[in-house]
Amino acid sequence: MRLTDHEKAMLDGSEGPAVAAAMDLLVRYGEALDAGGLCDIRNVAGTMTQPSPAKAKLVAEGGWDKAFAVINLDSDADLDIPDMRIPTCQLQQGFGSDADGVAPYPRQFVELQEDAESFYGRKGVNILATCTPYQVGNLPVRGEHVAWMESSAVIYANSVLGARTNCEGTASTGAASLTGKIPCWGNHLPENRYGTHLIDVEVPVRDFLDWGMLGYFAGDLVQEERPVITGDIGIPELADLKHFGAAAASSGGVELYHIPGITPEAATPGDAFGARPVSEAVGYGPRERRRMYETLNSQGNKSDVDFILLGCPHASIDQVCRAAKALEGRQLNSGTQLWMMVPRALKAIADRSGYTEIIESAGGKLLADSCPAMSRSAPEGTTVFATDSAKQAHYLPAILGIEAWFGTLEDCVNAAITGRWTGELR
Repeated sequence: MRLTDHEKAMLDGSEGPAVAAAMDLLVRYGEALDAGGLCDIRNVAGTMTQPSPAKAKLVAEGGWDKAFAVINLDSDADLDIPDMRIPTCQLQQGFGSDADGVAPYPRQFVELQEDAESFYGRKGVNILATCTPYQVGNLPVRGEHVAWMESSAVIYANSVLGARTNCEGTASTGAASLTGKIPCWGNHLPENRYGTHLIDVEVPVRDFLDWGMLGYFAGDLVQEERPVITGDIGIPELADLKHFGAAAASSGGVELYHIPGITPEAATPGDAFGARPVSEAVGYGPRERRRMYETLNSQGNKSDVDFILLGCPHASIDQVCRAAKALEGRQLNSGTQLWMMVPRALKAIADRSGYTEIIESAGGKLLADSCPAMSRSAPEGTTVFATDSAKQAHYLPAILGIEAWFGTLEDCVNAAITGRWTGELR
């Protein structure tokens, strides 16, 4: 792999042993990928503060410097970790103190995480603590090379913002934060950003539910390639594109899609495919829509619902507002809990706007920083949950061994009020 003189110097230790260890990791990573060189990046979204038993053991042995060296740099050396070289944010993590008494989550993990936040904040890490950093201020510009983790964040960065990133990991983002470098391959290269499959939407896609089902169809169809979406679609909101991308990254491994005239890199289908011929269209009509709904609801059998989960990826403030309006003046069933997951920065807005009070007066909870899948935590005794998130309907049954129902916000709120699932495709 070709390195610049500056990169060689960092690898040789000119900027200290931690940076040298980071460069060593990136060189090994790049060579495994057959990358020609490294990209200069200006933005990292990674994970450092997420608590775990392994991390607690490392901190007890050698402090947070030791934990970062082992987990984020793949190094057993005793390193003093310097400040982050470039803007770096912490993605979604474990539940915080606002979940005490709500989520069955270990208090020692909350304390470990708070200690981590203090350490990494001093090192220049912005503790955004959300899978949607673009909702709370981290907005890379079109064409900017970045190093991001988390599948729904990566697909949004590539597709909606037009930034360039692969789906990175804990170690590669850790190394990138100290060097401002990442292997230049995959989505960083223009030739790898063109569409591969054309999907013609033959049934109106106008709301959050339908954007999720269309995303789930697209991911299942293309797997790790790049769909181009045309046809009977309205102008999507931020939440719609967030939901579409998260669903496509769940049923497949999509990291980039194009909606000509809406996403930034393609005004037309021809632009989306570049020099390649436009592929024969695959139709998405009433039959495919029905199949996606039935697939997402194939893991629910019992109609009694214990738990309602809203906000995956983390909800926008508009989604919180809609949930508050749907819950206003109503009361949750005594045997059902409702959690809505948001970035902490948006929870502050919800608090000030009165939405939190409405949701909590109904018996629900607005929780920040994490989600049941990330923290592997749902209300005690949960056997059946309902959600408006195709991503959580896909993952949470396998993670927690519970049944899932998928539907609209209104379906989920009705289940929270009655304790029973009555949702159906309309």
